[in-house]
Amino acid sequence: MTLPIETDRAFRERAAADALLDVAYDVADSPIGPLLVAATERGVCEIAFDPDPEAEIERLARLHGPRVLRSPRPVDDVKRELDQYFEGRRQDFDLPVDLRGLPAFQQLVLAELRRVPYGQVDTYGGLAARIGKPRAARAVGGALNRNPVPIVVPCHRIVGSGGSLVGYAGGLERKQLLLRLEGGLLA
Repeated sequence: MTLPIETDRAFRERAAADALLDVAYDVADSPIGPLLVAATERGVCEIAFDPDPEAEIERLARLHGPRVLRSPRPVDDVKRELDQYFEGRRQDFDLPVDLRGLPAFQQLVLAELRRVPYGQVDTYGGLAARIGKPRAARAVGGALNRNPVPIVVPCHRIVGSGGSLVGYAGGLERKQLLLRLEGGLLA
C-alpha cells in the first residue's frame, strides 16, 4: 500500500513532533556528495558518506532503538549548519552530539578531536599524546576511522606524522576538499 505524499509527510512530522522516534534522518546534498544525517533527541548521532539508507537504518536501530524514520524536520539544524560550513560561513558547529554507545576510548579521542581548531591540522600521534596515551597513534586512527559524525567532529583535521593525508573513511579526496575549504591545506 502506498500512502499519498501529504499523508506520509504528515505522519513523519507528527511522529517527530510527538517524540515517537528514536532516530530521525534525512539525506542532504553537499559539495562532497550525499550525506545521511541522523539525530536522536540528544543530538546528531550520524553523518554518513555515500549512504546506503537500508544499512544505515539497520545500524541506527541497533544502536539507538527500532523507531528510525526519515523525518527531515528533526535534522534541519544539522543540515543548516552543514550548509553554512560548506558555504564558508561556519567554522564551529553548535550542534549537540550523541555519542552514546561508543567505547570510552573512542569517546575520549573524539572529545579531544573537537579541540582541533578550524583550519588547522594535527597528527594521530599528537592527538594520542594529548589524551595521555603517546603510544596509541594507531588506536587513535582506528577510533577516528569509526567516527559516526565526521565533519561536525572533524577527523579530517588529523594527518599522518609527515603531514600526509592518510586514513579517512570518507576517502582522501573528501579529506583534501574539507581541508582546502578550511584553509588547512595549501592548494
